[in-house]
Amino acid sequence: MNGARARLVPMTAGHADAVLAIYAAGIATGHATFETETPSWEAFDAGRLRGHRFVSLDADGVVTGWVACSPVSTRPVYAGVVEHSVYVHPGHGGRGVGRVLLERLIASTEAAGIWTIQSGIFPENAASLALHHSCGFRTIGTRERIGCHRGRWRDVILLERRSPTVGGTESVEAVRRCRS
Repeated sequence: MNGARARLVPMTAGHADAVLAIYAAGIATGHATFETETPSWEAFDAGRLRGHRFVSLDADGVVTGWVACSPVSTRPVYAGVVEHSVYVHPGHGGRGVGRVLLERLIASTEAAGIWTIQSGIFPENAASLALHHSCGFRTIGTRERIGCHRGRWRDVILLERRSPTVGGTESVEAVRRCRS
């Protein structure tokens, strides 16, 4: 499937099994997340913002990937900052699915006034790092030995994408939030 032809729809409970199976495949690689077990749908669902989670579907309606984000903090000052994850089914990697999902997330978050999307990616996950850089994310730095994963300390590359339209002086809502 070509990512440009992917049909993107909001993620719902009807996609739960496929979303969690793709997540499990990512967990199994050892280079996608610190998680070691697939969460229940209830836990997964509760931790992600409903307006900013999408799945890609192939021509047969099969889920080929997903993207979702979570707030980084409950503090009002961070209302415009989210952390995200993007996962692609192993059989659909390298076809642009991740790109269209990430571009959709960027569009939805900007429309909602979110000015920063961040992510922590293992240095070994070269494909994810390349995808994020190509979508306007920049490397902020390396969080060295930030967590112990499968018996060894792991580094994480911290990336962020700052919106060019939200949060600047041209964004009346961002300025109002900053001044209040």
